[in-house]
Parts: sequence; structure tokens; C-alpha cells
Amino acid sequence: MRDAATHKTLAFLKMHGAGNDFVIIDSRGRDAVTTPALARALGDRHRGVGFDQLAEIRDGTDADIALDFWNSDGSRAGACGNATRCVAELVMGEGGDRLTIRTARGLLEARREDGTLWVNMGPPQLNWDAIPLAREVDPLHLPLDGDPVGVGMGNPHCVVFVADAEATDPALRGPEVEHDPLFPERTNVEFAEVRGPGEIRMRVWERGTGITLACGSGACATAVAAHLRGLTDRRVRMELDGGWLELDWREDGVWMSGPTALVFRAELDADFPGVS
Repeated sequence: MRDAATHKTLAFLKMHGAGNDFVIIDSRGRDAVTTPALARALGDRHRGVGFDQLAEIRDGTDADIALDFWNSDGSRAGACGNATRCVAELVMGEGGDRLTIRTARGLLEARREDGTLWVNMGPPQLNWDAIPLAREVDPLHLPLDGDPVGVGMGNPHCVVFVADAEATDPALRGPEVEHDPLFPERTNVEFAEVRGPGEIRMRVWERGTGITLACGSGACATAVAAHLRGLTDRRVRMELDGGWLELDWREDGVWMSGPTALVFRAELDADFPGVS
């Protein structure tokens, strides 16, 4: 019989924002635990838990908390807007209406405005080398089929405007664009239908994951691309496969709000791959 005192488990939460689902590990007060092997094992929807991204909360040095993001293939993600919103909702539930978050993207801010939680995902990266692209081209008109727009939001995005998002299957073109040589770090691919100056319908293919029901940083990039093309206002509502998000490109960055949900709390057994 196992000794309960020595049989260590790993606690985690499952959350989602507009259907974009996450495993969240709270490592405040201890060393980070996530490795590529653990991320891959946890990300397996048949043998693990399954997620679009994994977010690990760490103690912040120059912020209230720090966040690391992982894709289900074990690679790192530089930004994840919906996971940031989920974690902000979780941590701000402990008290307070403002939160600073250190990510690879930079220092982000979350706050409540009239009861709604908004997260500032930071200013978009619009220069070719900041997105990044492999060579100097005009990000507003990438030399790819469909005349897409390149935008960086801490991770690269390729926004393709389409006439009918519902009739677009991201799996048909998403993998090809993700691995195009123009994107040295691969890219997320958004397929966006502009319904009017204040509304967009978007579907997404995420690098390292595939089709997801929503992508926060992708929604931010799409809002920026649509405004730069003169198609929308700076503030838009966006319908994704999993629900609605609201984007507001302000002077200090792209702010985002939308639904979040805590699904369950659980523990990984010590024998689960990657748990030490």
C-alpha cells in the first residue's frame, strides 16, 4: 500500500474562455513544474486531460503574478489571451479589481470596468521583424494567397479575410500557412469575415494545437488587421466558434473581454508522465 505522505500529486484546474480550454497549474510559492513532456502528456485528450494551452502561474517579481504558456505539442507559447483572462478572473477572485501579469509578451494589466473584466494584451507588433517574418515585406499585404495581414501579439498571426467564415475550414489551409517559410516561428492563422464596422466572425488555426474554439491573441490580431485595412472601427465584437469576445484597440494596447468558466479542480497522480 502506498504511503500517502510520500505519494505526491499535482493539483490543477480546468478552465475555458469562450470554449478555448486550458489546464492551469498554480505554482505560486514553489518552483515551476511544467516541462515539454508534462505538457504533451497533459494535452493528450485521450490519455491525459486535454487542453488548447496550459498556463502555469508563478510568483511575480515586478508584477502580481507571472504566467508561462505551453501548447499541447509541448512547445512554448508567447501569449494566450483567453488563458490570461481566465487566470485573471481566478486570481482577482482572491481580492482586488486590478492585477499586473508578467508574461513573455511583457507586462500586462487586468482590471474590472463596470463589473466587466478586461485584459490589456499590449500594443500590436506591426513591423515585419517584430511579428516576426523571415524577410522584409509589407505586413499589411503579405505575399501569400488571399492577401493576408501579418500582426504580432507576442506570437505571430496571419489574418486572412474571407467572404464567408462559416464556409471556411481552417484545417484545409491552416497547417500550410502555419509552416510557410515566411514565418520563422510558425504562425497562428485567422480566417475573418467582416460583418460590419463593429462586428467580425472569425475562425482560427493555432500553431502547435490546431483548430480551437477561440483564440484571444488571434482575436486581438484580427481586430487590429481589420482596422488597419479600413474595414472596422477600433472597437469590435467578434464571434468565434466558442462564443463572443469584445476587443478595444486603445492607445496603450488591445483590450479584451469575454466569458470565462471554471470547469473543475483535480489532481494528477504521481505516476502520470511528467509528474515528479
